[in-house]
Amino acid sequence: MSEHLPDALVQPTHFAFSDDNAEKAKAIIAKYPAGRQRSAVMPLLDLAQRQEGWLSRAAMDVVAEMLDVPPIKVYEVGTFYTMYNLKPVGKLHVQVCTNISCWLRGAPEVVRAAQDVLGIAFGETRRDSAATLSEVECLGACANAPVMQVNDDLYEDLTYDTAKAVLEALLKGEKPAIGSQTGRRGACPCKGATTLKDKAGDHVLKETPKAAPKAAAKTSPEAGKETP
Repeated sequence: MSEHLPDALVQPTHFAFSDDNAEKAKAIIAKYPAGRQRSAVMPLLDLAQRQEGWLSRAAMDVVAEMLDVPPIKVYEVGTFYTMYNLKPVGKLHVQVCTNISCWLRGAPEVVRAAQDVLGIAFGETRRDSAATLSEVECLGACANAPVMQVNDDLYEDLTYDTAKAVLEALLKGEKPAIGSQTGRRGACPCKGATTLKDKAGDHVLKETPKAAPKAAAKTSPEAGKETP
């Protein structure tokens, strides 16, 4: 493994939303009823993380002040959800799922590919800050296992070779196709659809059938005769 960033973390002493993000924060808070603004804590933390690259204590303090809640209430949320990064991460945050579905479908090979390409182990960040490698429990795409997430994008149905190719392309600044790397459509069976093979619209009538003309009413020979 190559050298990686040391674990020592220096917390910044100041954080402020940019003008653009400050307006976004106001819009987020406005979505909640008066007295319920604290419900905006999660999207505000996400906004802060996207601006800062990670979630510092100073950023959480600013969110607490905006929502008029004790800082501990914000710390509780920030430290509970793994989607929040409490220390700096690289430009590419590579998260590899090693839970049961992915593990049974080849996650160890995806892990090996990530370590070979990035030159770091789980929990480490490259010294050039190009990438961070993390192990996660589930990425919510079990039907398309094994899966890895890089920043906001999912790469599914991976092998050692396809995971390696994706990561090498990303390090070069390229944008490989997201989603299934085998061309699978959605979460259909890996060998192709076994049911519901028809495409949407196959059974929709192309033209509305014309109504059959009504038969002319027959006149009875008895019609109009008076009854004796």
